[in-house]
Amino acid sequence: MTHNVHPYAHRLGILRDWKSRWFSSNPKVYRDGVKLDTSVREFLTKRLRGMYVSSIEMERNQNMLRIIIKTSRPGVVIGRSGEGSVKIKADVLKLANKLKLGEVPEIKIDVEEVRSPESNAAIVSQMIAEGLEKRMPFRRVLKQTAEKVMANRDVEGVRIALAGRLGGAEMARREQIKKGRIPLQTFRADIDFAREKAYLPYGIVGIKVWVYRGDVFDAAKE
Repeated sequence: MTHNVHPYAHRLGILRDWKSRWFSSNPKVYRDGVKLDTSVREFLTKRLRGMYVSSIEMERNQNMLRIIIKTSRPGVVIGRSGEGSVKIKADVLKLANKLKLGEVPEIKIDVEEVRSPESNAAIVSQMIAEGLEKRMPFRRVLKQTAEKVMANRDVEGVRIALAGRLGGAEMARREQIKKGRIPLQTFRADIDFAREKAYLPYGIVGIKVWVYRGDVFDAAKE
């Protein structure tokens, strides 16, 4: 058996921070908090599909839950005069009440812009899914996306893998493209990783993207 590790989890506490930032010593509060975080994240991932959301992070204290949505299209998420974020907040509150986890905290929605979408694995994977769902040839999508990512000066390497019934073939297979370096075992290597699914008429195609953005040293981190 291979010992594959998730590139994000592998660097937690070294280069990466947790996506849910809170702690409770009370087992019931902890259990309810984890359940609410997971449900909200699943709901928002589905709800904001196609809006190029890179990550959904959560911070909480005694009576407030802050949801940070990082996207390269903040205008689309916020909506005209902020009505989009108001609607998201109302839907999250409705979901929290439906889960019946005791007292629902005050919910605050923050939308942050991702400045360089081509160096963000989650956004790149969504671009690929969009291309495949528009019935573009998968090889062209792979090649064009890899070139677009490598054109970004922050990026030193990219690897994209597809798996499923590619091109509508009878038998599922895997295809991948790699440009530059991807040092997966180096802790200081800033590697962004994402998984995505493209929903096609003949089945689901799985997408994996690794983006290497150079090494991070203590001086640069400070």
